Amino acid sequence: MSLTFYYSPQSSAGPVHWTLEELGIPYEKVLVDLKSGQQKQADFLKLNPNGCVPVLVHDGVPIFESAAIQMHLGETFGVEKGLYPPAGTQRAEVMKWIVWTNATLGEAMSRLGRNLGPWAPEDERNAKAGATAKADVEKLLRIADGALTGREYLVGKSFTIADLHLASWMDYVRMMGTDLAAFPALNAWLTRCNSRPACARAS
Repeated sequence: MSLTFYYSPQSSAGPVHWTLEELGIPYEKVLVDLKSGQQKQADFLKLNPNGCVPVLVHDGVPIFESAAIQMHLGETFGVEKGLYPPAGTQRAEVMKWIVWTNATLGEAMSRLGRNLGPWAPEDERNAKAGATAKADVEKLLRIADGALTGREYLVGKSFTIADLHLASWMDYVRMMGTDLAAFPALNAWLTRCNSRPACARAS
């Protein structure tokens, strides 16, 4: 069995990095220099024609899209490790939160960054669209906060890949100016997640 993980710090590769550390399985890390455009070079594009990280190559098969990688790692290694439920409704819940993070929260965060982020070209920013995106992000955080009210983790009674996947996004959320203190259940859950040793190893 061989696993090669192509990543860059402070990118959407972060959740996968954390998962690999939680699983405690052997893997090779390959740092991709995004600033120099390494992700656009021909060799990398053979692995991911989208030209972005993360990519996980498992026994010669490249897998891209962080949500897909997370579910693959969960199904292949996570059940035995207690990080991913067996097939059934709890697994569906974990998948639901992984996809919600990428597709729903991720879409709102993309609009927020594109319109208010300091890296966005100034002539392409739109303050009104940015304000709408910020309100949408806060609405979604209230959904997550409600789901965590009265419970320690998103699914069942124990930490799963769903938790670390969503928790990995919270640094970006805070970087974009959202105060998580307004979401007490979410904030307490994030502290629990971030206290795990594997989180520190993946940072």
